[in-house]
Amino acid sequence: MEETKAIQVPASEIQNILKFIQNKFYRIPFYQFRINAGFPSLGEGDIEKRIDLNELLIKEPDVTFLLKVCGDSMVNAGIHHNDIIVVDRSIEPSEGKIVIASLNGELTVKRLRRVANRLMLVAENKAYAPIEITEDTELRIWGVAISVIHAL
Repeated sequence: MEETKAIQVPASEIQNILKFIQNKFYRIPFYQFRINAGFPSLGEGDIEKRIDLNELLIKEPDVTFLLKVCGDSMVNAGIHHNDIIVVDRSIEPSEGKIVIASLNGELTVKRLRRVANRLMLVAENKAYAPIEITEDTELRIWGVAISVIHAL
């Protein structure tokens, strides 16, 4: 018997909002054991708990967003073309973090490094040279990558 509150939303967005609400509370089985190369015969008794992928991947929903990756500059960090990265804006960008940066108006994903007092954006693929950040570089850090969703 909780109090309710009416809200107004555009009629064109009703299906999207309902879908969001349904997905927000959808929990899938999470088995708490690790597998080597095969998949054991699982039963209902093996389910440790049910989890919501939003809860697993997103710690700060109000400041988290997803981006689709284009290119191969971060393959050695496990980030591939068409992967989706989870980005958290509440995490302080610091040495060694993978950041999403607007570099002279273009978005890129790179590792943040400080080399001999110089700030660098470094790819995780030897085919790409590090990008030195100078006084003339327009740099804006959008957030820190915290997870990658990678299809097999």
